[in-house]
Amino acid sequence: MKPIPDRVTLVGIRHHGPGSARMVRAALDAVRPQLVLVEGPPDADALIEHVGELIPPVALLLHDATDPANAAFWPFARFSPEWQALTWGARHNVDVRFADLPAGVSLSRADDADEVDRVVVDPLGVLAEAAGFDDPERWWEDVVEHSSAEPTQLAAAVAEAMTALREEFADTVDRRTLRREAWMRQVLRKALTEYDGPIVVVCGAWHVPALRELPAAKADADLLKGLPKSKIAGSWVPWSHGRLAATSGYGAGVASPGWYAHLWEYPNDTIPRWMARTSHVLREEGLSASTASAVEAVRLADTLAALRGRPSPGLSEVSEAALAVLCGGDDVGLRIVHEKLVVGEELGAVGDGVPRSPLATNLERWQRKLRLPASAAEKSMRLDLRRDIDRGRSRLLRQLHVLDVRWGEPDETTTLGTFAEAWTVQWDPGLAVAVAAAARHGATVEGAAEHVLLERTKSAETVAAAAEVLREAVACELVSAVTAARAALDRCAAAATDALELLQALPALAGTVRYGSVRGTDPELLRAAMHGLLARGSAGLPLACHGIDDATAEVALSTLDTAHEAVLLAADEEHSAGWWEALHRLVRTDPSAHGLPVGRATRLLWEDDRLDTEAVAIRMQRAVSIASSGTSFVAGFLRGSAVRLAADPRLLGLVDDWLTGLPTEGFEDALPLLRRAISTFSAPERRTLAERVGQGAGAAVLVVDDGDPDRTERLVEFVRGLYERAGV
Repeated sequence: MKPIPDRVTLVGIRHHGPGSARMVRAALDAVRPQLVLVEGPPDADALIEHVGELIPPVALLLHDATDPANAAFWPFARFSPEWQALTWGARHNVDVRFADLPAGVSLSRADDADEVDRVVVDPLGVLAEAAGFDDPERWWEDVVEHSSAEPTQLAAAVAEAMTALREEFADTVDRRTLRREAWMRQVLRKALTEYDGPIVVVCGAWHVPALRELPAAKADADLLKGLPKSKIAGSWVPWSHGRLAATSGYGAGVASPGWYAHLWEYPNDTIPRWMARTSHVLREEGLSASTASAVEAVRLADTLAALRGRPSPGLSEVSEAALAVLCGGDDVGLRIVHEKLVVGEELGAVGDGVPRSPLATNLERWQRKLRLPASAAEKSMRLDLRRDIDRGRSRLLRQLHVLDVRWGEPDETTTLGTFAEAWTVQWDPGLAVAVAAAARHGATVEGAAEHVLLERTKSAETVAAAAEVLREAVACELVSAVTAARAALDRCAAAATDALELLQALPALAGTVRYGSVRGTDPELLRAAMHGLLARGSAGLPLACHGIDDATAEVALSTLDTAHEAVLLAADEEHSAGWWEALHRLVRTDPSAHGLPVGRATRLLWEDDRLDTEAVAIRMQRAVSIASSGTSFVAGFLRGSAVRLAADPRLLGLVDDWLTGLPTEGFEDALPLLRRAISTFSAPERRTLAERVGQGAGAAVLVVDDGDPDRTERLVEFVRGLYERAGV
């Protein structure tokens, strides 16, 4: 072992610490190095030259060139020490290199294959405990972030502390850390042969002791021997404060990036400016926060810091003061401040000259053209598809969906008419991985989406799968994909013999038939396909519900519901008549048909006045008399009816009439069936029903026409007890 030369300065930092960032910048100004080595993946060295084109927060996105989904991020904020090292080099025309284990090794996951389970020490936690702090973050903030010491002396002090810890906890250092440090030393050795001037190394404080001395080069080479390495591609991508606050990603997990950004930007009048911003945010939300209150909050924060022996107020003191003075003790206001200021919504930007995939470039071009910028804030939009720009926005968002880039989510529950859509859009920086992965499908969003849909048409094996591809192709307005999906639908339909499979395709087709014309697709082409599937599915429905097990019956029930909605939405009168006839044949069928779909068909017919109440009651009585199908019939009839049962006197009266019309033994047999049928209702739904029972409505008031009041009261109590046992 030999010490590193004096011309090498090691600056141990805390990732994303504003105090560490100031220490790095001051140390660089003092040393004026010829080369700066920064902890990071050497695969990205070629991207360092683009630092001047970036607005942080940003991240390096590096991925396996052959498998873009295998990727990792290295995020940087303005207050990150590594970022300050990179930008200092750019401003002073000084070479900067990354010095850590390559991403090509990390993404191969081979470097972790022989890991030994060890207890990894928390260095900050140990030092904080030794200093009498119960919070390591708070200790680092007091000792380093708020330190006024000369930067190189502060760096030396951090190095000494970490060296002592590494000696004491040497057995806890895992093999991957040792390999990372071996690679750092290899990079440093090479740099010492290429540069004869000062060199500054910026790395995590825990690694500093491992770099203070250089073992024989062969020892490090042996430690790194045999590591596989993937070919890596990548770029810079915008990042966000919200993403920094997440725990995923290299060096991420910053709990309060907005607060750290404020510390970096305003090192002198930190607290007054923070309270002013807090007041502004609260007033924007309609809450009272005066200037006088802000001044008082500053005083309280200073007092709390003094009482706790802190050099200056930290986030905890600032938050407590804001809660007490500006929020009046109400934590609702404090949660708003946390979301908008402590974390923040800042999103970085990447210049046009930064290398990226053709697909990413094309997406950015469309974002500008459609005036739909990426934003970390959630935004709700109502798109009028009669307007070219809104139609273009919808088309882009749907094409991205096909590529699994879920920038926007459509609100399928809101019906706005033929020409309107509701969307919620929010750009998550992690979507950059999805964009990188999608780049293998094509150079443009449209071309890549078309390629994916064409491949899906080839692999579609069921009618429903082909219909779904057709629906997406129409929504994406991709003509060749529409043609291919229509052919796939015909192919799958010709091979299908199961009525349920045919009917499962109707929901996707119904919306396309109803609203497809606004997308420039001839709806008649699709209507013919839908009616053909409906006719065949209707003809086979009764037989498809015979002799099936409970699992298949659940599928049949779900299929019945969705197909019925599709018929009401888009089927013409002729084919609707065929559907109603199929439901009639199902409810008239023999007892071998499963009760779930039969019960549901009975209710659908009754709701449309195609089956009268007396006929329904007869079928219920008949089902109860058959032990094997009674429960399933009642469940099929009532499933999903909690809200309507409570609000619709007609439906509740129907169940009441059925129960009160049963003979004594039939009544007692039917009550367990009813209880099991309503067991799927949620607690609030059951509560609503219980309130109806308490008001004397429906099936809880059972008047038996035999002049026996005692028996009537006993039955009423029986039903009330039933509801209580059901949890209402």
